Amino acid sequence: QVQLVETGGGLVQAGGSLRLSCAASGRTFTDYGMGWFRQAPGKERDFVAAITWSGGRTAYADSVKGRFTISRDNAKNTVYLQMNSLKPEDTAVYYCAATPRIRGIRTLPHTYDYWGQGTQVTVSS
Repeated sequence: QVQLVETGGGLVQAGGSLRLSCAASGRTFTDYGMGWFRQAPGKERDFVAAITWSGGRTAYADSVKGRFTISRDNAKNTVYLQMNSLKPEDTAVYYCAATPRIRGIRTLPHTYDYWGQGTQVTVSS
C-alpha cells in the first residue's frame, strides 16, 4: 500500500500562485510514477500532470501547459505541483496519484493504483 497526503490547497485570486505537495509513504517512492488530477463539482476527474519515477519525463494537460510545473524530490518522498497564473476555471479538488513505474507516463485515472484524499483549490475572479 502507498499512502498519499496532499497539502497546499487554498483560496487564491486569479493570477496568483499555489504550490501543492503530496507526501508518500508505505512503499519505495521511486517504484512509482506520480500524477496530479483534478475534479470540479459535477465533472469527471481530469488529468493535470504526470512525472516518471526519476523525474526525467513529464506531461501536462493542454489547459495547464506553461502555467503548472510538476516535480518530485525522491529524497523527501514528495511530489509537487507549482501552479502559476491561476484562473477561476482551475478551481477543483486536486488529487495526487501513484502508478507503478513500469507503466511510464499515464494520463488516465484508472491507470493509477493509489490516490490521496484531495486538497481544495479555489481561484476567485
